[in-house]
Amino acid sequence: MAATPDFTPPASPPHTPLLPPPAQDPDTDYTLRPHASIPPPAGPLLLILLSGIAADNSAAAAASASAGGGASSDRHNAVRAAATPVLDAARAAAAAVGRIRTVRAAGEAVGLPAAAAGAVAHSEASHLTLACGRALPQAASLVDAALASGALFRSPGWRYLRGAFAAPHTVHFIGLLSDGGVHSSVRHLTALLRGAASRGARRLRVHVLLDGRDVPDGSSVTCVDDLESELAALRAAGCDARVASGGGRMRVTMDRYESNWAAVKRGWDAHVLGEAPHKFPDPLTAVIKLRGSETNPVSDQHLEPFVIVEEEEEDPVGPILDGDGVVLFNFRSDRMTQLVQALEAPEGQFTGFDRGRVPKDLRVVGLTRYCHSPRLPSRCLVAPARGRRPHLLTRYLAASGVPALAVGEPSSAGHLTFCWNGNAYDKLHDDSILDEHRVVRQDVDGKGSRFTTCIREALHEARHRFIRVLLPDADLAAHTGDLAATIRAVETVDAAVGELISAVDAVNGRWLLTSDHGNADDMVQRDVWGCPLYDDDGRPLPYPGHTNAPVPVLFGGAGLPDGVRFRSGLPEAGLANVTATLLNLLGFGAPCAYEPSLLEAR
Repeated sequence: MAATPDFTPPASPPHTPLLPPPAQDPDTDYTLRPHASIPPPAGPLLLILLSGIAADNSAAAAASASAGGGASSDRHNAVRAAATPVLDAARAAAAAVGRIRTVRAAGEAVGLPAAAAGAVAHSEASHLTLACGRALPQAASLVDAALASGALFRSPGWRYLRGAFAAPHTVHFIGLLSDGGVHSSVRHLTALLRGAASRGARRLRVHVLLDGRDVPDGSSVTCVDDLESELAALRAAGCDARVASGGGRMRVTMDRYESNWAAVKRGWDAHVLGEAPHKFPDPLTAVIKLRGSETNPVSDQHLEPFVIVEEEEEDPVGPILDGDGVVLFNFRSDRMTQLVQALEAPEGQFTGFDRGRVPKDLRVVGLTRYCHSPRLPSRCLVAPARGRRPHLLTRYLAASGVPALAVGEPSSAGHLTFCWNGNAYDKLHDDSILDEHRVVRQDVDGKGSRFTTCIREALHEARHRFIRVLLPDADLAAHTGDLAATIRAVETVDAAVGELISAVDAVNGRWLLTSDHGNADDMVQRDVWGCPLYDDDGRPLPYPGHTNAPVPVLFGGAGLPDGVRFRSGLPEAGLANVTATLLNLLGFGAPCAYEPSLLEAR
C-alpha cells in the first residue's frame, strides 16, 4: 500500500486469464465477448482523467450573463483562462467527427444526493462509478436515508457503541467539521450527537478537523461557533458535551493512501493522547489564534493540532481512554482508513508510527465501512451499497486476459487503485500484469516529467492493453483558491495531454479523455443568484471547492475506425456510461449490468 517515488517495470511475465474468486458472484460469467462492429485496437487504450476540469460551468456563466456580466465569468474560470492549445485542438477535431460530448458527474449520476440537498461531486464517488459501470448509492445517500428512517440508531454498530454510553466512559466523534458535502456533513454530526445524548450517552467529545479546502477558507470560525452552540444545548439538557481537540485537515489526521503518516500521528497525539503543541480553553479561541493575522491568515486546512484543556489544571478535556467509544463521522473513505488502522490494530501489528499509549477495549464504529478488504473499520453504522465489487471493470478485464495498468502520483493514485478495486486495498487477483499499479512522482528531471515518461514507456512496452492515468494538477491547485496557480496547473495538464496523445498515436492506440468532477472551472464564491462575491477592496472571494458542472468526454486515436462516434440521445448520461464505452473501445461488448455505452459504429 505504501507509495514509491519511482517504479522500474519488471520483466514481462507470461499471463493467463484469472477468474475472480467464486465467492464474489458464482452466477456471473466474467468473460467479455467481442464487439459486433468495433475491432480491438492494434495498440493500447489510454484513459486520461483530468481531475477538477469540467466541460463548462454553465450555471455560473448563465448567472453572470443574466446579471450583465457577459464574459466576466471567464475571469473566475481557470480552464477558460488558461492557454490550452492541445485540448482546444483535440476538442475541435473530436467535434468534427461526433466524438465529443458531456456527461454528468454529480448527484444521482454518481450515486450522490441531489445538489439541492447540499451534495457536491467528488473523486471517490466518480471513480467508484467508473469502476463498476453503474451509479450505486454512495455513503452520503445511504446515511441520509438511515438517519431519516431511524435505521442508523437500530443498527448493530449503534448497539455496539452503546456499551460506551455509561459512566465513566466517553463517546468521541472524529471527522471533518464542514458543510462542503464532500467528506462529511455537519447535519450528520449534529444528528449523531443528538441521537447519542437522547439515548443515554452521558459524556461526548468532538475532535474537529477543519476544512478550507472544499469550502471557503475561514469558514471554520462559523462552523466551530455553530458546533459550540449545539454542544451548549446538549449540556443544558444534562449531557457533558465538549470539543476536545482539532486541527487542519491537511495537517492533522486526514492523510490518504499512506502518503503522510506524520499527519495521522499528529491527530493520534491530539485526539487519543490529549497532547499537542497548542492548548486552549475553548475551540473558537483555538481557531482564531491559530489562523493568526486577518490580512495573512493560516488556511483552515493547514492549522496546527490543538487540544482543549481545563483552564486551571491544563489537563486535556477529552483524551481517548480504555473502554471509550469512537465514532468516525466522515462518510467518505479515503481519508479515514489510516486512522482506523491506528485505532483497531493490535499491539505489534501496526507500523504506521509509534502510538505510545494504546487504549484498550475501544468501541470503534465508522459512519460507513471505509475499506472492504481488509474490513476497516470492523463495525459501522450504515452498510455500503451491495453489488459494487462483483461487477468491477478490472474484474472483467482480468477474467478476459486483458492486462491493465494504473499510473498515478502518490497523493491521488489510490483513486485509480483503491477506488477502482471497489474501496479495497487487496488486489482482485494474483497475476500482477493483469492489474498493475505504478506510483510515480511528477518531479521533473532531465527527461521531462517522470510521470508522463512512465506512461510513454508503458505505451511503447505494449504489455498492457488498457492504461488508466490521473492528472490531478488542476484539482490540487484549485483547492488552494489561487486562480493564477490553477491557470498554470491547467496549462501543465494541457502539455501532458499533448505528450500522451502523441504517444498513443505512435503505437496505433486509442484514447478517451474525461474528468472526475469540476473544480477549476469556477473559483469564486457566489451569492444565491449565482453572481460573484467580492471583498471590500473589490477582490473576488476565492472558492476552493468542487463544482457540479458536467464533464467532457472525447476520444480518438490513430487506431480507431472512422465510423465510431457518439450515439445521439442519452441526454442524462453520466460517468457510469463511460465504463461500457471503454470496453467498446477495447473491442468488447459490455456486461448487461453496466449502463449503456455512449458509442455507435456506422
